[in-house]
Amino acid sequence: MEAQRRVGPYTLVRKLGEGGMGLVYLAEAPDGRRVAVKTMRPELAAREEFRRRFGKEAEAARRVARFCTAPVLDAGFDGGTAYLVTEYVEGPDLAAVVRQAPLTGANLEALAVGVATALAAIHQAGVVHRDLKPSNVLLSPVGPRVIDFGIAQLADTAGAPATVARSMGTPAYMSPEQAKGEPATPAGDIFSWGALVAYAGTGRPPFGTGGVAEVVYRVINHAPVLDGLDERIRPLVERALDKDPARRPTAQQLMDRMLGRAEVAVDTATRVVSDTWTPVVPQSPAPVMPLSPTPGTPSRPTPSPSTPLPPTPGMSPSPGLTGPPAAPRKRPWTPIAVGLLAAALGAAVTLAVVRPWEPPGNDAGTPAARSTLQAAGSTLSVQIDSLARQGGTVRLQWTVKNVGTENAPLAGKLGGGALDSTVSRVNLIPPGVGRPIYPAWKDKTCACTDLPMAPFPAGAQLRMYAIFEGVPQDADRVDVDLVLLGVIRNVAVSSS
Repeated sequence: MEAQRRVGPYTLVRKLGEGGMGLVYLAEAPDGRRVAVKTMRPELAAREEFRRRFGKEAEAARRVARFCTAPVLDAGFDGGTAYLVTEYVEGPDLAAVVRQAPLTGANLEALAVGVATALAAIHQAGVVHRDLKPSNVLLSPVGPRVIDFGIAQLADTAGAPATVARSMGTPAYMSPEQAKGEPATPAGDIFSWGALVAYAGTGRPPFGTGGVAEVVYRVINHAPVLDGLDERIRPLVERALDKDPARRPTAQQLMDRMLGRAEVAVDTATRVVSDTWTPVVPQSPAPVMPLSPTPGTPSRPTPSPSTPLPPTPGMSPSPGLTGPPAAPRKRPWTPIAVGLLAAALGAAVTLAVVRPWEPPGNDAGTPAARSTLQAAGSTLSVQIDSLARQGGTVRLQWTVKNVGTENAPLAGKLGGGALDSTVSRVNLIPPGVGRPIYPAWKDKTCACTDLPMAPFPAGAQLRMYAIFEGVPQDADRVDVDLVLLGVIRNVAVSSS
């Protein structure tokens, strides 16, 4: 196959990987777009039963909606080679990323939502994945994408008795019933979801590692080890890993629970995931060599290994600066539900911030400082209403009005991450202090506004507050950093 340059109408560029079913190549379609071509092992394609079922299973896979999946585009036979064509996903697989560090925060939760969304789309098409594992989840720039759904079923046509070692990809992610050789069902995929999310959040499979028999025994008989998994997502993972498939939630129920709304559509959930996902790139990936070029055909350069993306602005404080506390846990999925509403309305979230905070002729930094700017896809008017001492604390109050024509959702954009609906990243910077002062926290709750789960349309107005502790008593003026809404310099601190 290395010497073969074409499969059907697809030109092979380079090998991407190899698995139990065959080889995967980056290829070029006749229209010039890049695709992934999976060629099945020749001994499989030679069997009549495999050839009969291949078309049926491939057609079922093509019915799966593309949401959070790498959709199947084509399938066929080229001589003795059976091949399956899917959309090419640029990005590492989950295993490669977690080997460096587990996912945390917004990305862990976006992964959980994204994979559940993919399973919902797969199950709605009447397909069972059967082999959900970290290497079958690719982390694209816009979120996780599940691949190879339904293809594991074709292994059963090889003519040999069904065995655990042959019918699964990785035993640590199989359901107990599948490990016992029982028919695979959507509930089995949910168990695999729980094991995969646990691995993503801790760096360890929940049933450990070792030989096949050892791991399968734990899957069937032992409770999962979930130490270190984010408490906001652990209860759902525990339910998904129930030994009884009848007690596990469905993929739709996982989506609904995580997004805080009933009957979430897979297309809407996909947009939420892309809005909350921060791209990840593994360090120093091993280069993959291109296929030897056909004589007379110019070779295609292999892209150089990607370097890690820089931290998201505002998420990792500079040396000497203290960041805000973690997002509140009292409503773990509420902030992403805000993204759900915004996505349902088709709101733009690309930010183009202009900060004309000191117009000519104004005394910059008075308590009534105002500004108009472009942010969150609309035009916003911002006014600081008061910045006043109240005993040992300082209370900031400000008003934002949408004076544009577009919806401008703010929840998730002023907090410690996309899943923090508060304004916990708003901060005060007293002169000479050298670090921001963030809102106070009590009982794991920010002493600040928790933005509503609602659109922010034209004409709407929000009044927000934040309470700060530790502002020096001699600080009579401070800079106010409203994050998305810019920095207002030299604001006077009054006495109440």
